[in-house]
Amino acid sequence: MQIPTPALETIEDFLAQKRIAMIGVSRNPKDFSTALFEELRKRGYDMVPVNPKVSEVMGQPCFARVQEIQPPVDGALLMTTPEVTDKVVSDCAAAGIHRVWMYRAGGKGAVSLKAVAFCQEHGIQVIPGQCPFMFLPEASGVHKFHGFIRKITGRFPKHQHAA
Repeated sequence: MQIPTPALETIEDFLAQKRIAMIGVSRNPKDFSTALFEELRKRGYDMVPVNPKVSEVMGQPCFARVQEIQPPVDGALLMTTPEVTDKVVSDCAAAGIHRVWMYRAGGKGAVSLKAVAFCQEHGIQVIPGQCPFMFLPEASGVHKFHGFIRKITGRFPKHQHAA
């Protein structure tokens, strides 16, 4: 099984949600995950940090598992290793989360084919292997360029029109 390219509608639907858990966000302020966490907060998202090894992230209480979050979130952005992703998607299903984004810019990122299959089998919309920065309005130059490269190589998600 190859990593599927999500429909642009799935990405737009995820980004339309306002309360999102970021699973695997780092406590290190220089880590990419904290930069993305902060950028999403600046854009009005109610970001909820999830990391079993941390009690707070950027002044916000951090949860060990998504099932502990109250009120529940609308989606989960995974900044985990593929092995952790395999476990976390079942936590998302148990918490009633219907939208999962497996972050990936380079390398494997959070993407796991086993986890993608789990999401598909459990009715969870899944975005495997994209960087949210590419889809945010007015993204900075490097992220815009990354998106442009994906467009010209045919790897950028497209709208899927109903037949």
